Amino acid sequence: MEIRPLRTEADYQAALEVVAPFFDQEPEPGSIEGDRFELLLMVIEAYESKHHAIDTPDPVDAIKFRMEQAGLTPKDLQPMIGQSNRVYEVLNYTRPLTLPMIRRLKQSLGISADALIGEPKNRRVMVSKSGKLESVMLIKHAKPSNATKLASTESAKRASRKKVVRKAAAPRQE
Repeated sequence: MEIRPLRTEADYQAALEVVAPFFDQEPEPGSIEGDRFELLLMVIEAYESKHHAIDTPDPVDAIKFRMEQAGLTPKDLQPMIGQSNRVYEVLNYTRPLTLPMIRRLKQSLGISADALIGEPKNRRVMVSKSGKLESVMLIKHAKPSNATKLASTESAKRASRKKVVRKAAAPRQE
């Protein structure tokens, strides 16, 4: 019984082929075949967690998925999130989930708290040119801190431009 660590994708595929017949007829636990099956599963699981890790879902995507599964509408989320405008703000990434919302969503819809407290992978950022709001852009897979920095940098630039213009336009007092 030679079981080695899986180092390549070929090793992983070979281990899957070896373990596949055991799923049709599981060996007796404690037997030689049962121990081999258990060890192979442990090695495969270790390889998968390292090379095929599954990210936690986006909180809003998790809510939308559960809504689709249960045939719910945004109106059905009002007891958990709040009035309809707040529900739409959450679903459109303009308002983050609060702790009470997360608790109610977990209890009512059965969505795991881990999925609900994760960082959103989509973020709305205001984009402006020459001080006027021209569009709202959806940035996918941006870190919240970077999106916030981008928005605050743009507003800081606008504010500093206004100060310069005000100073230049102000009459001199002698």
